[in-house]
Amino acid sequence: MANWKTKKAIVAAEDIAPEHRLTRSLGWPHLIALGVGAIVGTGILTLIGVGAAKAGPSVILSFAIAGVICAAAALAYAEMATMIPASGSAYTYTYVVLGELIAWIVGWALILEYSLVVSAVAVGWSGYAAPLLEAWIGFPAALANGPELGGIVNLPAVFIIAVVAGMLIYGTRESATVNALLVIVKVVALIVFVAVTLPYFDAARFEPFMPYGFPKTGPAGAEVGVMAAAAIIFFAFYGFDAIATAAEEAKNPGRDLSVGIVGSMFVCVLIYMAVAACAVGAIAYSRFANSPEPLALILREIGQPLAAHYLAISAVIALPTVILAFFYGQSRIFFVMARDGLIPQSLARVSSRGSPVRITVFTAVVVAVLAGLIPLAELAALANAGTLTAFIAVCVCMLVMRRRAPDAPRVFRTPAAWPVGIVGIAGCLYLLYSLPQTTQIWFAGAQVVGILLYFAYGARKSIAGNAAEGA
Repeated sequence: MANWKTKKAIVAAEDIAPEHRLTRSLGWPHLIALGVGAIVGTGILTLIGVGAAKAGPSVILSFAIAGVICAAAALAYAEMATMIPASGSAYTYTYVVLGELIAWIVGWALILEYSLVVSAVAVGWSGYAAPLLEAWIGFPAALANGPELGGIVNLPAVFIIAVVAGMLIYGTRESATVNALLVIVKVVALIVFVAVTLPYFDAARFEPFMPYGFPKTGPAGAEVGVMAAAAIIFFAFYGFDAIATAAEEAKNPGRDLSVGIVGSMFVCVLIYMAVAACAVGAIAYSRFANSPEPLALILREIGQPLAAHYLAISAVIALPTVILAFFYGQSRIFFVMARDGLIPQSLARVSSRGSPVRITVFTAVVVAVLAGLIPLAELAALANAGTLTAFIAVCVCMLVMRRRAPDAPRVFRTPAAWPVGIVGIAGCLYLLYSLPQTTQIWFAGAQVVGILLYFAYGARKSIAGNAAEGA
């Protein structure tokens, strides 16, 4: 336990034991598709309605603020990913720069983020699929809802998680190729939305622009304002961090990681701003606020039912790309933590195809239990809290390395590193403050549990810690 400040040394991929070594099979197009697949999903398809309810027309400003903060974090990620081209993303960077205990806290936050996102999106996909299954084969509602919603288990959610797990077990490159094709389906659907709604755009619908003010206001759980919306909409932007978990599987990590991270963020910010502007301009925001399917609702309201149907079908087909991207990131975080000894090391073994089968199955079991039994609506913002923690850590790591090793080789250098890093840190802290108070309490409790687990197991089994103790 005295070694909680131990820092991890980066080991070259060729020096890692074959049974723990991942296969380099991904190029930058795969990584951009992975990032866009994670970013463009339930966030823009559903959260624009939640954001409109909290901020009114200024939800566009909420998107811009969340996008700027994410862009700052993405630049920090790109620099750190090329300096430390190893799997594990923010967890690994923190372990190398700040030490083991902080790395565990960040890793635990990432596990919360990915588990909740995968489970929540699987439940969302089930919400689209279950009515179709009921109409086609009489699928019972009790098997499409968890116990708290009056059912037994959400089998469609468990099913889609099993399908994605099977794809990742079969092969990372093959999964990335399928993901890229489905991402195209999803992006085309959003382009169609913009094209169809643009003729109905009316600037008068943006007045009053900021009906609920700028800062978070209101009682806990019912906060409104631009920043309250930005704290929830933030969910719609992250996902590029899943790219950083692919460092050991990128063919040319020095180039591919920075292109993938910055490229996916740039594409998604453009898409989101266009979709948000067209949504608010097409009909009064109050008509789609808090709708579970705001974009399809808007298309129906303007008399475009065929476009609405096309958008809904595209969402059902392409929503698994979000599950795949975050499932991929989750399994790689678990994999690296197991390889470091902080969770059982036996999980960090790869198959003959170079896929981490054991950790993928373990991850599938964890998220399937959550998706099958627990309604996650009231806990979904926990994913934001975990992500914000990781983003703060990466920005801090970038600034620490700029001071500690200013002349170290950097394939990608963040422009204006100190202003960008400070914007990323301050912006993420403000978004953390702007989250619902109940979410902040749940997140603090989850971190206490994580720290107890670290001292009960990880601190005693840590490979880096035991090596330092024996030196």
